[in-house]
Amino acid sequence: MNLTRTEFNILTKADRLGNAASDAFSEAELCAAKRLQDAGFLCGNTVTESGYALLEPYRVKRAVFFAAGFGVRMVPVTYDKPKPLVEVNGKRIIDTLLDAVVAAGIQEIYIVRGYKGEMFDCLWEKYPFIRFVENTGYDTANNILSAYLVRDKLKNAYVFESDIYLENPALLPKYQYESNYLGVPTDKTDDWCFTADENLRITSLKRGGEHCYHMYGISYMDDAVGQALEKDMQDVYENNPESHSRFWDDVALYYNVERYDIKVRPCTFDDVTEIDTLDELIEIDPSYSKYKD
Repeated sequence: MNLTRTEFNILTKADRLGNAASDAFSEAELCAAKRLQDAGFLCGNTVTESGYALLEPYRVKRAVFFAAGFGVRMVPVTYDKPKPLVEVNGKRIIDTLLDAVVAAGIQEIYIVRGYKGEMFDCLWEKYPFIRFVENTGYDTANNILSAYLVRDKLKNAYVFESDIYLENPALLPKYQYESNYLGVPTDKTDDWCFTADENLRITSLKRGGEHCYHMYGISYMDDAVGQALEKDMQDVYENNPESHSRFWDDVALYYNVERYDIKVRPCTFDDVTEIDTLDELIEIDPSYSKYKD
């Protein structure tokens, strides 16, 4: 049985909120909740065993992190360590993502590493279940190579750029209804952004735009999209040398955008901070101003 969006929302709210869930239901959801109760998928506001069986196909099963790059725009900080391991206000950037993933019950975690890759071994102390994938060609290709190396791991998976400082861990729940990218609705941006149709399906990915969604490199790929990506990633990377300079997102959202149904999942600029440059790092953690002296 495939869940409707309303049924999915009801069951995940009940899983997350328990007895308080009914207070969070809309009027339409209250009616649908009654139907789920009558069918035995809810007992009051508690998800039953059969209800969890309905949710199982929507459970996020793994997380994939791309962390191979040098981080040239954050030198000299990245001379000593990879950017994801840089501490911001006492916490490593990648830990903000890993902690949220672990809190969602995900322990199948892959980190594709390259530059100073051995330094990531320190993560095993806190996250002993991490599996590393070596990208020895990180300095010859963009992160499409990292995705190519783990193309068989992208099903039912959160996929991360690892230089994102997550302010709102609730953005990474244990269940996802459909494939999506985080994006902030904005009137104008000079950064990477999505355009989307009335159903929030992404129709293009570009740098700079108006009336679009500012892109963040946090996505979820469901089983169907992950399977398609595995095939298309291999085809694009192996048969199109021009693709080696592109980002992994381009496989679905540039080369094959008409065939992929990937939605924008709206968030706010308060939820996520993307730290690309030394100036942006100093803005969020002034202790790094010493590197400007």
